[in-house]
Formats: sequence, C-alpha cells, structure tokens
Amino acid sequence: MKQANLTDYILLTLLSIIWASAFFNIKIATESFGPMTIAFLRVFFGSIPVLILCFYKKIVIEAFSKDWHWFMLIGLINLVIPFFLIAYGVKSVQSNLAAILMSTTPLSSTILGHFYTKNEKFNFAKTIGILIGFAGIVYLFSDNILIDENNFLSAILILVGSTCYVIGGVLTLKISKKKNENVTGSILIWATLILFPLMCLLETPWENTPSLNSTMSVIYLGIVPTGVAWLLRFKILKKNGLIFQSQVSYLIPIFGIILGYIFLSELITYKVLISLLAVVVGIYFVRKADTKIII
Repeated sequence: MKQANLTDYILLTLLSIIWASAFFNIKIATESFGPMTIAFLRVFFGSIPVLILCFYKKIVIEAFSKDWHWFMLIGLINLVIPFFLIAYGVKSVQSNLAAILMSTTPLSSTILGHFYTKNEKFNFAKTIGILIGFAGIVYLFSDNILIDENNFLSAILILVGSTCYVIGGVLTLKISKKKNENVTGSILIWATLILFPLMCLLETPWENTPSLNSTMSVIYLGIVPTGVAWLLRFKILKKNGLIFQSQVSYLIPIFGIILGYIFLSELITYKVLISLLAVVVGIYFVRKADTKIII
C-alpha cells in the first residue's frame, strides 16, 4: 500500500463525518417515520449509487445466484436488523449516545474474531483494549441524566445492532472471494426485498404526512451514509488498506457528539466524554495490536 498523503487523510475524515452524520439524521427521521420505514428507505436509496456503479463497471450482481441464501442472510443480519434496531433506539436516546454505542463494533469484532477466525486471537493488548472500551460503555449506562428506565432498553438495542454488524461481517467471509460491489449490491437488494413487506404490514407509511426535514434526512441516510460512503470506503480501502481505513473508528463517535450538539443541541455530560475517551482508548489498543501482528 502507498504511504498515506494529505488527500487520503482528508478522505478518511470525510468518511468519518458522513458516517457520524447518520446518527443525528436518524433522530430527525424518527420524528415522521417508523423504524422499519427508515430501514427500508435507507437500503432502497443506498442501493441506487451502488447498483449504478455496478452497471457502469459491468459487474454482475449475483443476488439470485446459487449463493442467494448467503446474500439474503447477510442482508438480514448486516442491514435489516441493525438498521431497524438503531432507528428504534435513537427515537428514545440522544444521537450522540448512539454514536458512542455503535463505535464498539471494533471491540465486538475482536471478540468474535478470536472464536471464529484462525489469525485474530486475543493477546494482552487486545484484552486490555476490550476491557477499557466496554468499561466505558458500562460507565455510560450509569449516566442517569441521559439513560434511565424509560430508554434503557433502547440503548441496549443499539448495542445489539452494532453486534449484528460484526456478525454480518463474519458471515461475509463466506463469500469473500466475490467482488465487493457485487456483494454490497446483492445484500442491499435482499435487504430491500425483506424490509418492503415488513414496512407495509407493520407501519403503513403511506398514511403519514412526513415533515420536510424528516424526508430530507431519510433520503440523505440512504444515498450518502449508506450508498456513497460505501463507495468512498472502498476507494480508501483499495488504496491505503484495512489498517488505515479502520481509523474511522476513532473519529466517528467524536464527530457524532459534535454534530449532535450542533444540529440538535444535545446535552454532553462529563460521563459521555469519559465514556468516549475510554472507547477510543480501547479501540486504540485493539488496533495497535492488529498493526503489530501485520508488521
């Protein structure tokens, strides 16, 4: 991989901001849309730039090939369930909390990687990182100003959603030899097919009169953080590698807190800041251990 230059770091920061912006936009979208509808519109609009790219590059989409069951399963676990759970949870908690809770995915993936892969076992640094990171999350749940008996379950569901991302990532290893564009397009198609009947059955969104802000937010969620961000991620990953791209994990919760404050005037308590610091430090130890292994 080439040495990262200023442009690479600008693109990495842009990717972090885009993904972080999803949280406050989900919050705005929940004012008019149900969580199932938000999840459906995200995958529907998110599939557009990906499928256009596949058409432009003449990449065959294998959503209904002999491996259709893998695409369907990954779409369900990696998109349908977490998108629904996150939207459901964010309705009751601040978006900045969701950003911190979702940032635990590198920690969860390290735990699953230990049990389901051959070359990602625990070591001292990883163990310390996981303990520090999740200690920060436990401490965050002690913030009675922002998390109480009324939204405790919502915060837990967001954590479950982040774990689904990790499980979906592990399942993707089953079809890792296929092109990323093909896999992403295929799972987006299956997620759309799964969510559409569920949305119609459970939420009947055509009976709503959504606000302009909510409508703009949900379209943005699909096209930018779900679709365009994936294309940007792939560009960074291809040029600079996984270790460089994984640094977004540090930046997403930071930008998530900043954007939540700017656009929604969300409260930032000292426990939020301490929890954020613990999660970032935990991720640092885990990433540092991975770097040493690769070197």
